[in-house]
Amino acid sequence: MGDFIINFSNWIWDTPMLVLLMGGGFILFVYSGFLPFRRLGHAIKLVQGKYDDQNLPGQISSRQALSAAIAATVGLGNISGVAIAINMGGPGAIFWMWMSAFVGMATKYFSCSLAIMYRGKDSYGEVQGGPMYVIEEGMGKKWKPLAILFSVAGVLGLLSIFQANQLTAVLRSVLLIPNGLDSGDSTKWVLGISMMLIVGVVILGGIKRIAMVASRLVPFMVGVYFISVIIILIQYIGNVPAMLQLIVVDAFTGQAVMGGAVGAVIILGARRAAFSNEAGIGTAPMVHGASKNNEPVREGLIAMLGPFIDTIVVCTLTALVILLTGVWESTENDGVRLTLSAFEMALPGIGKYLLMIAVLVFAMSTMFTYSYYGHKCFIYLFGSKKADYYNYFYLLTIVAGAVVSLEVVVSFIDGMYAVMAIPTMISTVYLAPKVKAATKDYFNRMGKL
Repeated sequence: MGDFIINFSNWIWDTPMLVLLMGGGFILFVYSGFLPFRRLGHAIKLVQGKYDDQNLPGQISSRQALSAAIAATVGLGNISGVAIAINMGGPGAIFWMWMSAFVGMATKYFSCSLAIMYRGKDSYGEVQGGPMYVIEEGMGKKWKPLAILFSVAGVLGLLSIFQANQLTAVLRSVLLIPNGLDSGDSTKWVLGISMMLIVGVVILGGIKRIAMVASRLVPFMVGVYFISVIIILIQYIGNVPAMLQLIVVDAFTGQAVMGGAVGAVIILGARRAAFSNEAGIGTAPMVHGASKNNEPVREGLIAMLGPFIDTIVVCTLTALVILLTGVWESTENDGVRLTLSAFEMALPGIGKYLLMIAVLVFAMSTMFTYSYYGHKCFIYLFGSKKADYYNYFYLLTIVAGAVVSLEVVVSFIDGMYAVMAIPTMISTVYLAPKVKAATKDYFNRMGKL
């Protein structure tokens, strides 16, 4: 079964998925008139909450929506995903993560604008958003099979098995194994059950509790991680330009661990960027679609900040730490353990504990938000009355994620993300003219043209 999952993931992430995400994103980037660059300043003003109105339909504020979305993206994809990219594709994979992020900003702008433009209602009459509602409300009932495909893949792909797996790995590596307290598989089970109980307390409270916790955890976790990384970069500051040059040069020479093919490195970079910032996958539109906002363009502008913060800023910092310390060339560690090696080398004694704290908060906040995403997909398929069944299923899979292998976990999530991207990108490109018209109208009204 494990081999089948790995082979399926590798197959679906070959050229067609690269064309769909990066090619489709580039088309949207150009079609928008390079809006992510031109309107970045306005987006920053919006996220400060100047235009929030608590009386509008929806469940959370735009800032909370962005915090919840970032809680899901700024996480282990930045710490472990970057390490996986460098380990498999060399420094050049980071360059293609950057390219994916820039086009991903346009993709998120369009997809999250549509999430407000074409909101639907669940079986309880609660306003909901996301690709499944965009497809049904914006494209028509005949396209509903696409909405079902997205939701089925979402129920499976938005499990937090990767977060559980990597949090278990770092806790064992930092706290248990060095102190002789690890007993193999039984330890994994204990950690998995503990995570399940903690996550259950939060997610059973619904999106408002999830958003409240995420909006408090995100600034803290980003702060701890940034301070740690900046301290490391200061130590190696003279080598930073050389590492940035290495990333760019290696992106085109393709001297990568996985075979030296530039095309393979591009695919790897796009694959890891999709896992990191989720642009084009369809997760962020679900939480942004729940925001108290009646301006689709405004929500889209706020949402597009996600890939910039996540990949351009946070992933780059992680990559520099790994490259500057040289651990990517001198160790066989993968995933979070590679980043752990870099922190321990740069900050002996305390580095591994700082990263452990960051990983703990990153992983837990992502687990909270992913439950909401999968929950919405389940509601679309089976109705609100059966929603609690998904929560129990989600919590049980946390334990499973803690005990299975990293390769199988990553391949399973990658495969489901690819399936989710198909209906998301089709609907986004199909309805892009609606967003462009709304954009022109919005900035005319705002006096920004």
